[in-house]
Amino acid sequence: MGEALDHLGWKWWKKQVADEAQASIELIDILHFLLSHELVQAKGDIELAAERLVAVSKPHQTSVQFDGKAHLLDDDPRSLFELLAGLASVRRSELRVLEACFRAMNMTWNQVYVQYVSKNVLNIFRQEHGYTDGSYVEEWFGQEDNVHLAEITTSLDSASANFSDDLKRQLAERYQAACSAATKA
Repeated sequence: MGEALDHLGWKWWKKQVADEAQASIELIDILHFLLSHELVQAKGDIELAAERLVAVSKPHQTSVQFDGKAHLLDDDPRSLFELLAGLASVRRSELRVLEACFRAMNMTWNQVYVQYVSKNVLNIFRQEHGYTDGSYVEEWFGQEDNVHLAEITTSLDSASANFSDDLKRQLAERYQAACSAATKA
């Protein structure tokens, strides 16, 4: 949530420009963490994890109780991001607050799905290219790999049966070009 808030420009004392695309990618990371948490809680039982998520999702609920007061699930992204961060700090997993964050960022569930698949491809790509041992380079041509991911994702047909493969191939092409350019420099 800290990274997502950084992309929104939370420092009221400083002129900042919000980067909503990157804030949205951070929300997708949070979705990864939330789903992973639920799977761990369900001891790997996907059906049980799904049932738990459905049980806590209350789409018509307009507020969440936290820290002794009701917090509205309104359209203010910064307030929602801060609420989700506060809940996480006390180990409360709140899918409905994350859903409200998606709505506040004008993300449809189709966009969430496409970004989730894209980020998953990047996470696998990172692992395959040395993320675990520290040899992976996250910045290519002066931009974080998430920025390249967003650019490539928007250039592809997400409805294609080959979307994941095409995305991984284009990531690999850019990464290899960046590594070659760094080696020559």
